[in-house]
Amino acid sequence: MAELRRLLIANRGEIAVRIIRACREMGISPIVAVAPGDHASMWAELADERAEVDSYLDGAGSVRAAVAAGADAVHPGYGFLSEDPAFAELVVDAGLRWVGPPPDAMRLLGDKAAARDLATQFGLPVVPGSAAAAGPSEDHALLRAAEGLGTPLLVKATAGGGGRGMRTVDDIAELGRALTAAREEAAAGFGDGRVFLERRLDGVRHVEVQVVLDDHGHAVHLGERDCSLQRRHQKLVEEAPSPAVTPELRTALGNAAVEIAERAGYRGAGTAEFLVGADGAWWFLEMNARLQVEHPVTEAVTGIDLVRTQLEIAAGSPLGFGQGDLETRGHAIEARVYAEDPANGFLPTGGRIALLELPRWPGVRIDTALREGDEVGLGYDPLLAKVIAYAEDRASALVRLTAALAEVRIVGVATNLGFLLDVLAHPEFVEGTAGTDWVDRSWTARVPPLPDGVHAGRARSDPWIAFGPDGTDSPPRGVTVAGPHAQYRGWSYTIGDKDLVADQLPPPGGSLTAPMPASVLRVDAHVGDAVEAGQVLALLEAMKIQVQVTAPAAGSVRAVHVRAGDVVARGESLIELEEA
Repeated sequence: MAELRRLLIANRGEIAVRIIRACREMGISPIVAVAPGDHASMWAELADERAEVDSYLDGAGSVRAAVAAGADAVHPGYGFLSEDPAFAELVVDAGLRWVGPPPDAMRLLGDKAAARDLATQFGLPVVPGSAAAAGPSEDHALLRAAEGLGTPLLVKATAGGGGRGMRTVDDIAELGRALTAAREEAAAGFGDGRVFLERRLDGVRHVEVQVVLDDHGHAVHLGERDCSLQRRHQKLVEEAPSPAVTPELRTALGNAAVEIAERAGYRGAGTAEFLVGADGAWWFLEMNARLQVEHPVTEAVTGIDLVRTQLEIAAGSPLGFGQGDLETRGHAIEARVYAEDPANGFLPTGGRIALLELPRWPGVRIDTALREGDEVGLGYDPLLAKVIAYAEDRASALVRLTAALAEVRIVGVATNLGFLLDVLAHPEFVEGTAGTDWVDRSWTARVPPLPDGVHAGRARSDPWIAFGPDGTDSPPRGVTVAGPHAQYRGWSYTIGDKDLVADQLPPPGGSLTAPMPASVLRVDAHVGDAVEAGQVLALLEAMKIQVQVTAPAAGSVRAVHVRAGDVVARGESLIELEEA
């Protein structure tokens, strides 16, 4: 075994902190790649050394930094370069250990359409779909495929993950617009604008299987995770084991996951994703050639440290366990706390963290890189923290997670805390029957009223204003106010004369307003232009999420207030229209 002494972590945020802590346990010196703006971050301060890079997407710069720092290996975390086979090849060619699968396996499995083809070659069921198309000139083939598949459909990027480059199509007439939006987002996020179509299966569950394979012929699966609770095709709540998976189905999915990994020449930790129907039918979706955000729930129920296992495999060690040695115990549920506004379509928010309180008790794990005073900007994923609860059974884990989330206080940005608490209390989630369409089907996007009797108290000499049911200075438990806004369990409220009212997006009133704080990528409108209903007038981006701003009705452009490169606030007027 080649000993790993120094590791470059080519990533940021909570996963960088997670890898640093695994290094500490193994006696490995952690070095973090640090891009501009992150020098005062938690992960930069925890690491032994910092390696300057221009961007977390600069693969060549990260490899140069690793060599200059005397690193033995590179861990890419997840996101950014973690599924880029060209980056893996740069690492290997530089004589460093790559903490991930071989580049050829990454290249095969990283192409979702190619992975589907591989699965069908040995009889795995896949969701009905199309071949990939590289650009608009090939859209006629996708249109023919769509007519054969029927709606509802998903347009999916062949590369990347995290729900980016994906659009829902309920009417064939919407396909052209969905293809354009998916391609733009995929090209911006992954440098690859290829897309393909899949038939959208409603009422199904999203179940994934963790696999690990070494260089000595050992391959095992570590059971499944249920990731059905999603918004914008991105995961919100994950749990292990799945409440919908029987022992027989677990064996079938586990065997399928191991088989596709072995056939692809995979090594290291990876995840095979499946859809599971209410009748037990299942379909292979894709293989993620990296560590998953939700890996802690598998660690909790198996006792296997997946990051440590990754590092040991990269060092050439054989797995210290076989399939027969693995036993799942108890139940774990993870909730992702995001800087986003569920009442505004789960669009991202931003700001400075004025107050941060996280629960610390047995059975609760918090993975985060957030600290009071940190600025939540627009350039990265909106994930703030992962709260993981473990207990002897699902009901107990659910009670523990609910209690933990109720004690989380994050002030300065709107978050999805209130939404998460609503979800965990909903009968369908409690019963374990919520599928991937639950948010769209069952959740009403609204800001709930505050507890009875809450109204504004008198202003104090400092920036904080307290609220109480009788006008005193003591706020009710969980309500915190800074400046003109109040927050309660992540929801935002505005101070009225006497009351707190829900902080909703102001109505456009003849103008198109920004639905989130964002950067303006493109403006496709000029004063005097005639526009049609649904026409895209601007493209915004925040936290890797792109949003098209479209005309609500036919008319003409009266004024344009922004241009490409501007940074806009939520509710800021972008374009003014005169209706026809």
